[in-house]
Amino acid sequence: MKKLILIFALIPFLSFGQSEVIKKLDEKAEFYTDIAMQLWNNPELGYLETESSALLQQTLSDAGFQVEAGVAEIPTAFVAEYGSGSPIIGIMAEFDALPGVSQKAVPFREPVVEGGAGHACGHHLFGAASVAAAISAKEWLEENGMQGTIRLYGTPAEEGGGGKVYMAKSGIMDDVDAMLHWHAGSGNSAIAASSLANISTKFRFYGEASHAAAAPERGRSALDGVEAMNFMVNMLREHVPQETRMHYVITRGGEAPNVVPAFAESYHYVRHPDARKVKEIFDRMVEIAEAAAKGTNTEMEYEIINGVYNILPNETLSKFMHANLESIGGLEYTPEERKFAEEIISTYPPGVMVSPDDAAEIEPFRVVEQGTGGSTDVGDVSWLVPTAGLRVATWVPGTSAHTWQAVAAGGMSIGAKGMIIAAKTLSLTAIDLFENPEAVAQAKEELERRRGDDFTYQALTGDRKPPLDYRK
Repeated sequence: MKKLILIFALIPFLSFGQSEVIKKLDEKAEFYTDIAMQLWNNPELGYLETESSALLQQTLSDAGFQVEAGVAEIPTAFVAEYGSGSPIIGIMAEFDALPGVSQKAVPFREPVVEGGAGHACGHHLFGAASVAAAISAKEWLEENGMQGTIRLYGTPAEEGGGGKVYMAKSGIMDDVDAMLHWHAGSGNSAIAASSLANISTKFRFYGEASHAAAAPERGRSALDGVEAMNFMVNMLREHVPQETRMHYVITRGGEAPNVVPAFAESYHYVRHPDARKVKEIFDRMVEIAEAAAKGTNTEMEYEIINGVYNILPNETLSKFMHANLESIGGLEYTPEERKFAEEIISTYPPGVMVSPDDAAEIEPFRVVEQGTGGSTDVGDVSWLVPTAGLRVATWVPGTSAHTWQAVAAGGMSIGAKGMIIAAKTLSLTAIDLFENPEAVAQAKEELERRRGDDFTYQALTGDRKPPLDYRK
C-alpha cells in the first residue's frame, strides 16, 4: 500500500481541492509579493529581524493562526499554529539578510546604501512564500474538515547564527511529523540532497601593547598569535579529507602599525559532509590555536558562533515535493524579464554558460547522499524530523547566492514569480501529507534507518545560548 501511495504521488495530477489552492494563491500573489518586498526594502541581519518577524507574525495572526513569539530564547523566533491532532506538518520560514550586499532591483551594480545589508540569499522570498503556504494549508484543512495541525516556524539568523539549531535544541519541533522548507535559487529542483556540516568559531588572542619601535621587547603581539594560527591551519589543509573546506578572515588585527597589537581575532569556518569529521577537524584547529598562543606568549580563547549538521535526505518526502514541483512547472519570463535576465547574465565571469530559458526547467529527481556547496541549520532539524525542501529559480539562471545579482532579481518580478511557485509546491506537499498518513509513517521509518539506532542528537554548538549579538 505504501508503495502505491508513493507511485501515485509521482503523477503530476491536481485534484479539485488542490486546483482551488493554486487558484487562491494566484489571486493573492500580489498580497504576498507586497509582504516579500517589505522585507526586501528593510533588510535586517540575523537575530535583529524585529520588523520582518513582526510582519510575518501579524500576517499569520490575521489569517487565524495562534502565534507564540520569542521562542527558544530568541526574540525574533516564533511558532504559528492552526488545527489539532496528527499529523503535525511544519513549514520553516527564514527572513534574515546579509551584510554588505545592498543593491537596487536593476541589472547592474548599484547599492541602495553603500555597504548596507541586502537579501542576497532570498530569505525575504523564503519567509513570505512559507507563510503563504502555511495559510493555504490552513484554509484547505478548514474547508475540508480535515484533522491535522499546520505549523509555521519563524526561524531567524540562518546566515551564520544557527537559529534553527537553538529552536531544535529547545524541543519545540519534537512532535512534528514532517518538516518542509524551500530556498531561493537559480534553478528549480526538489532533490533529496545533503549539505555540508559546519562549525564557525572566533579565535581571540590577547597580548601586551607596546611601542613597536621604542620598546618592542615589552610587547606581546596578539596579531602574531592570529598569524601563527592561520599559517598552521593552512598547512593542515594537506592533512584533512579532500571534501573538507576551511576558510577564515581576520576580523581584528590591530589599530596602528607602531603599536604592538594587544588584541586580534580570526573568524574560521570548517566544513565537511559528515558532522563527526567536522568536530574532529575543529578539535585539531583548537590545538593549533593553543600552540600558536604558546609560541607567541599570548593568551587565547575561542567562541563557537555556529555549528550545523549536514542535511539528512528523506527520499519519501522529497518524491512528493518533486512531483508537485513538476506539476506546477518552472518560470516563464515575459519579454521584459528576459531582457533583465540577459543583462544579468552578461555580468557573469567568462565560462558561465546559461540561458534565461533554464528558469523553466525542472531538475530530474535524484538522491545525493554526500553534501557539497554550503551549509544550513536545516541540517539539525533533518536529523530530528523527516525533512524535505526545494529550490526555485527566483534568481536569474547562473546567479550565485550572496551576490548583488541575487539581490537584484529578488527585488523584482522574477523573484516574486518564483516565490509563488514555491508557495504552491509547499502547499500541495503539505496537503499530500495530510491525506496520506501512511507516507508520513514511511518518512519516519526512513529517518530512523538513515540516522541509525545509536544516534543521539548533540548540537555542535554545545550548551551555548543563541549568539544574539553576532551581527552587532
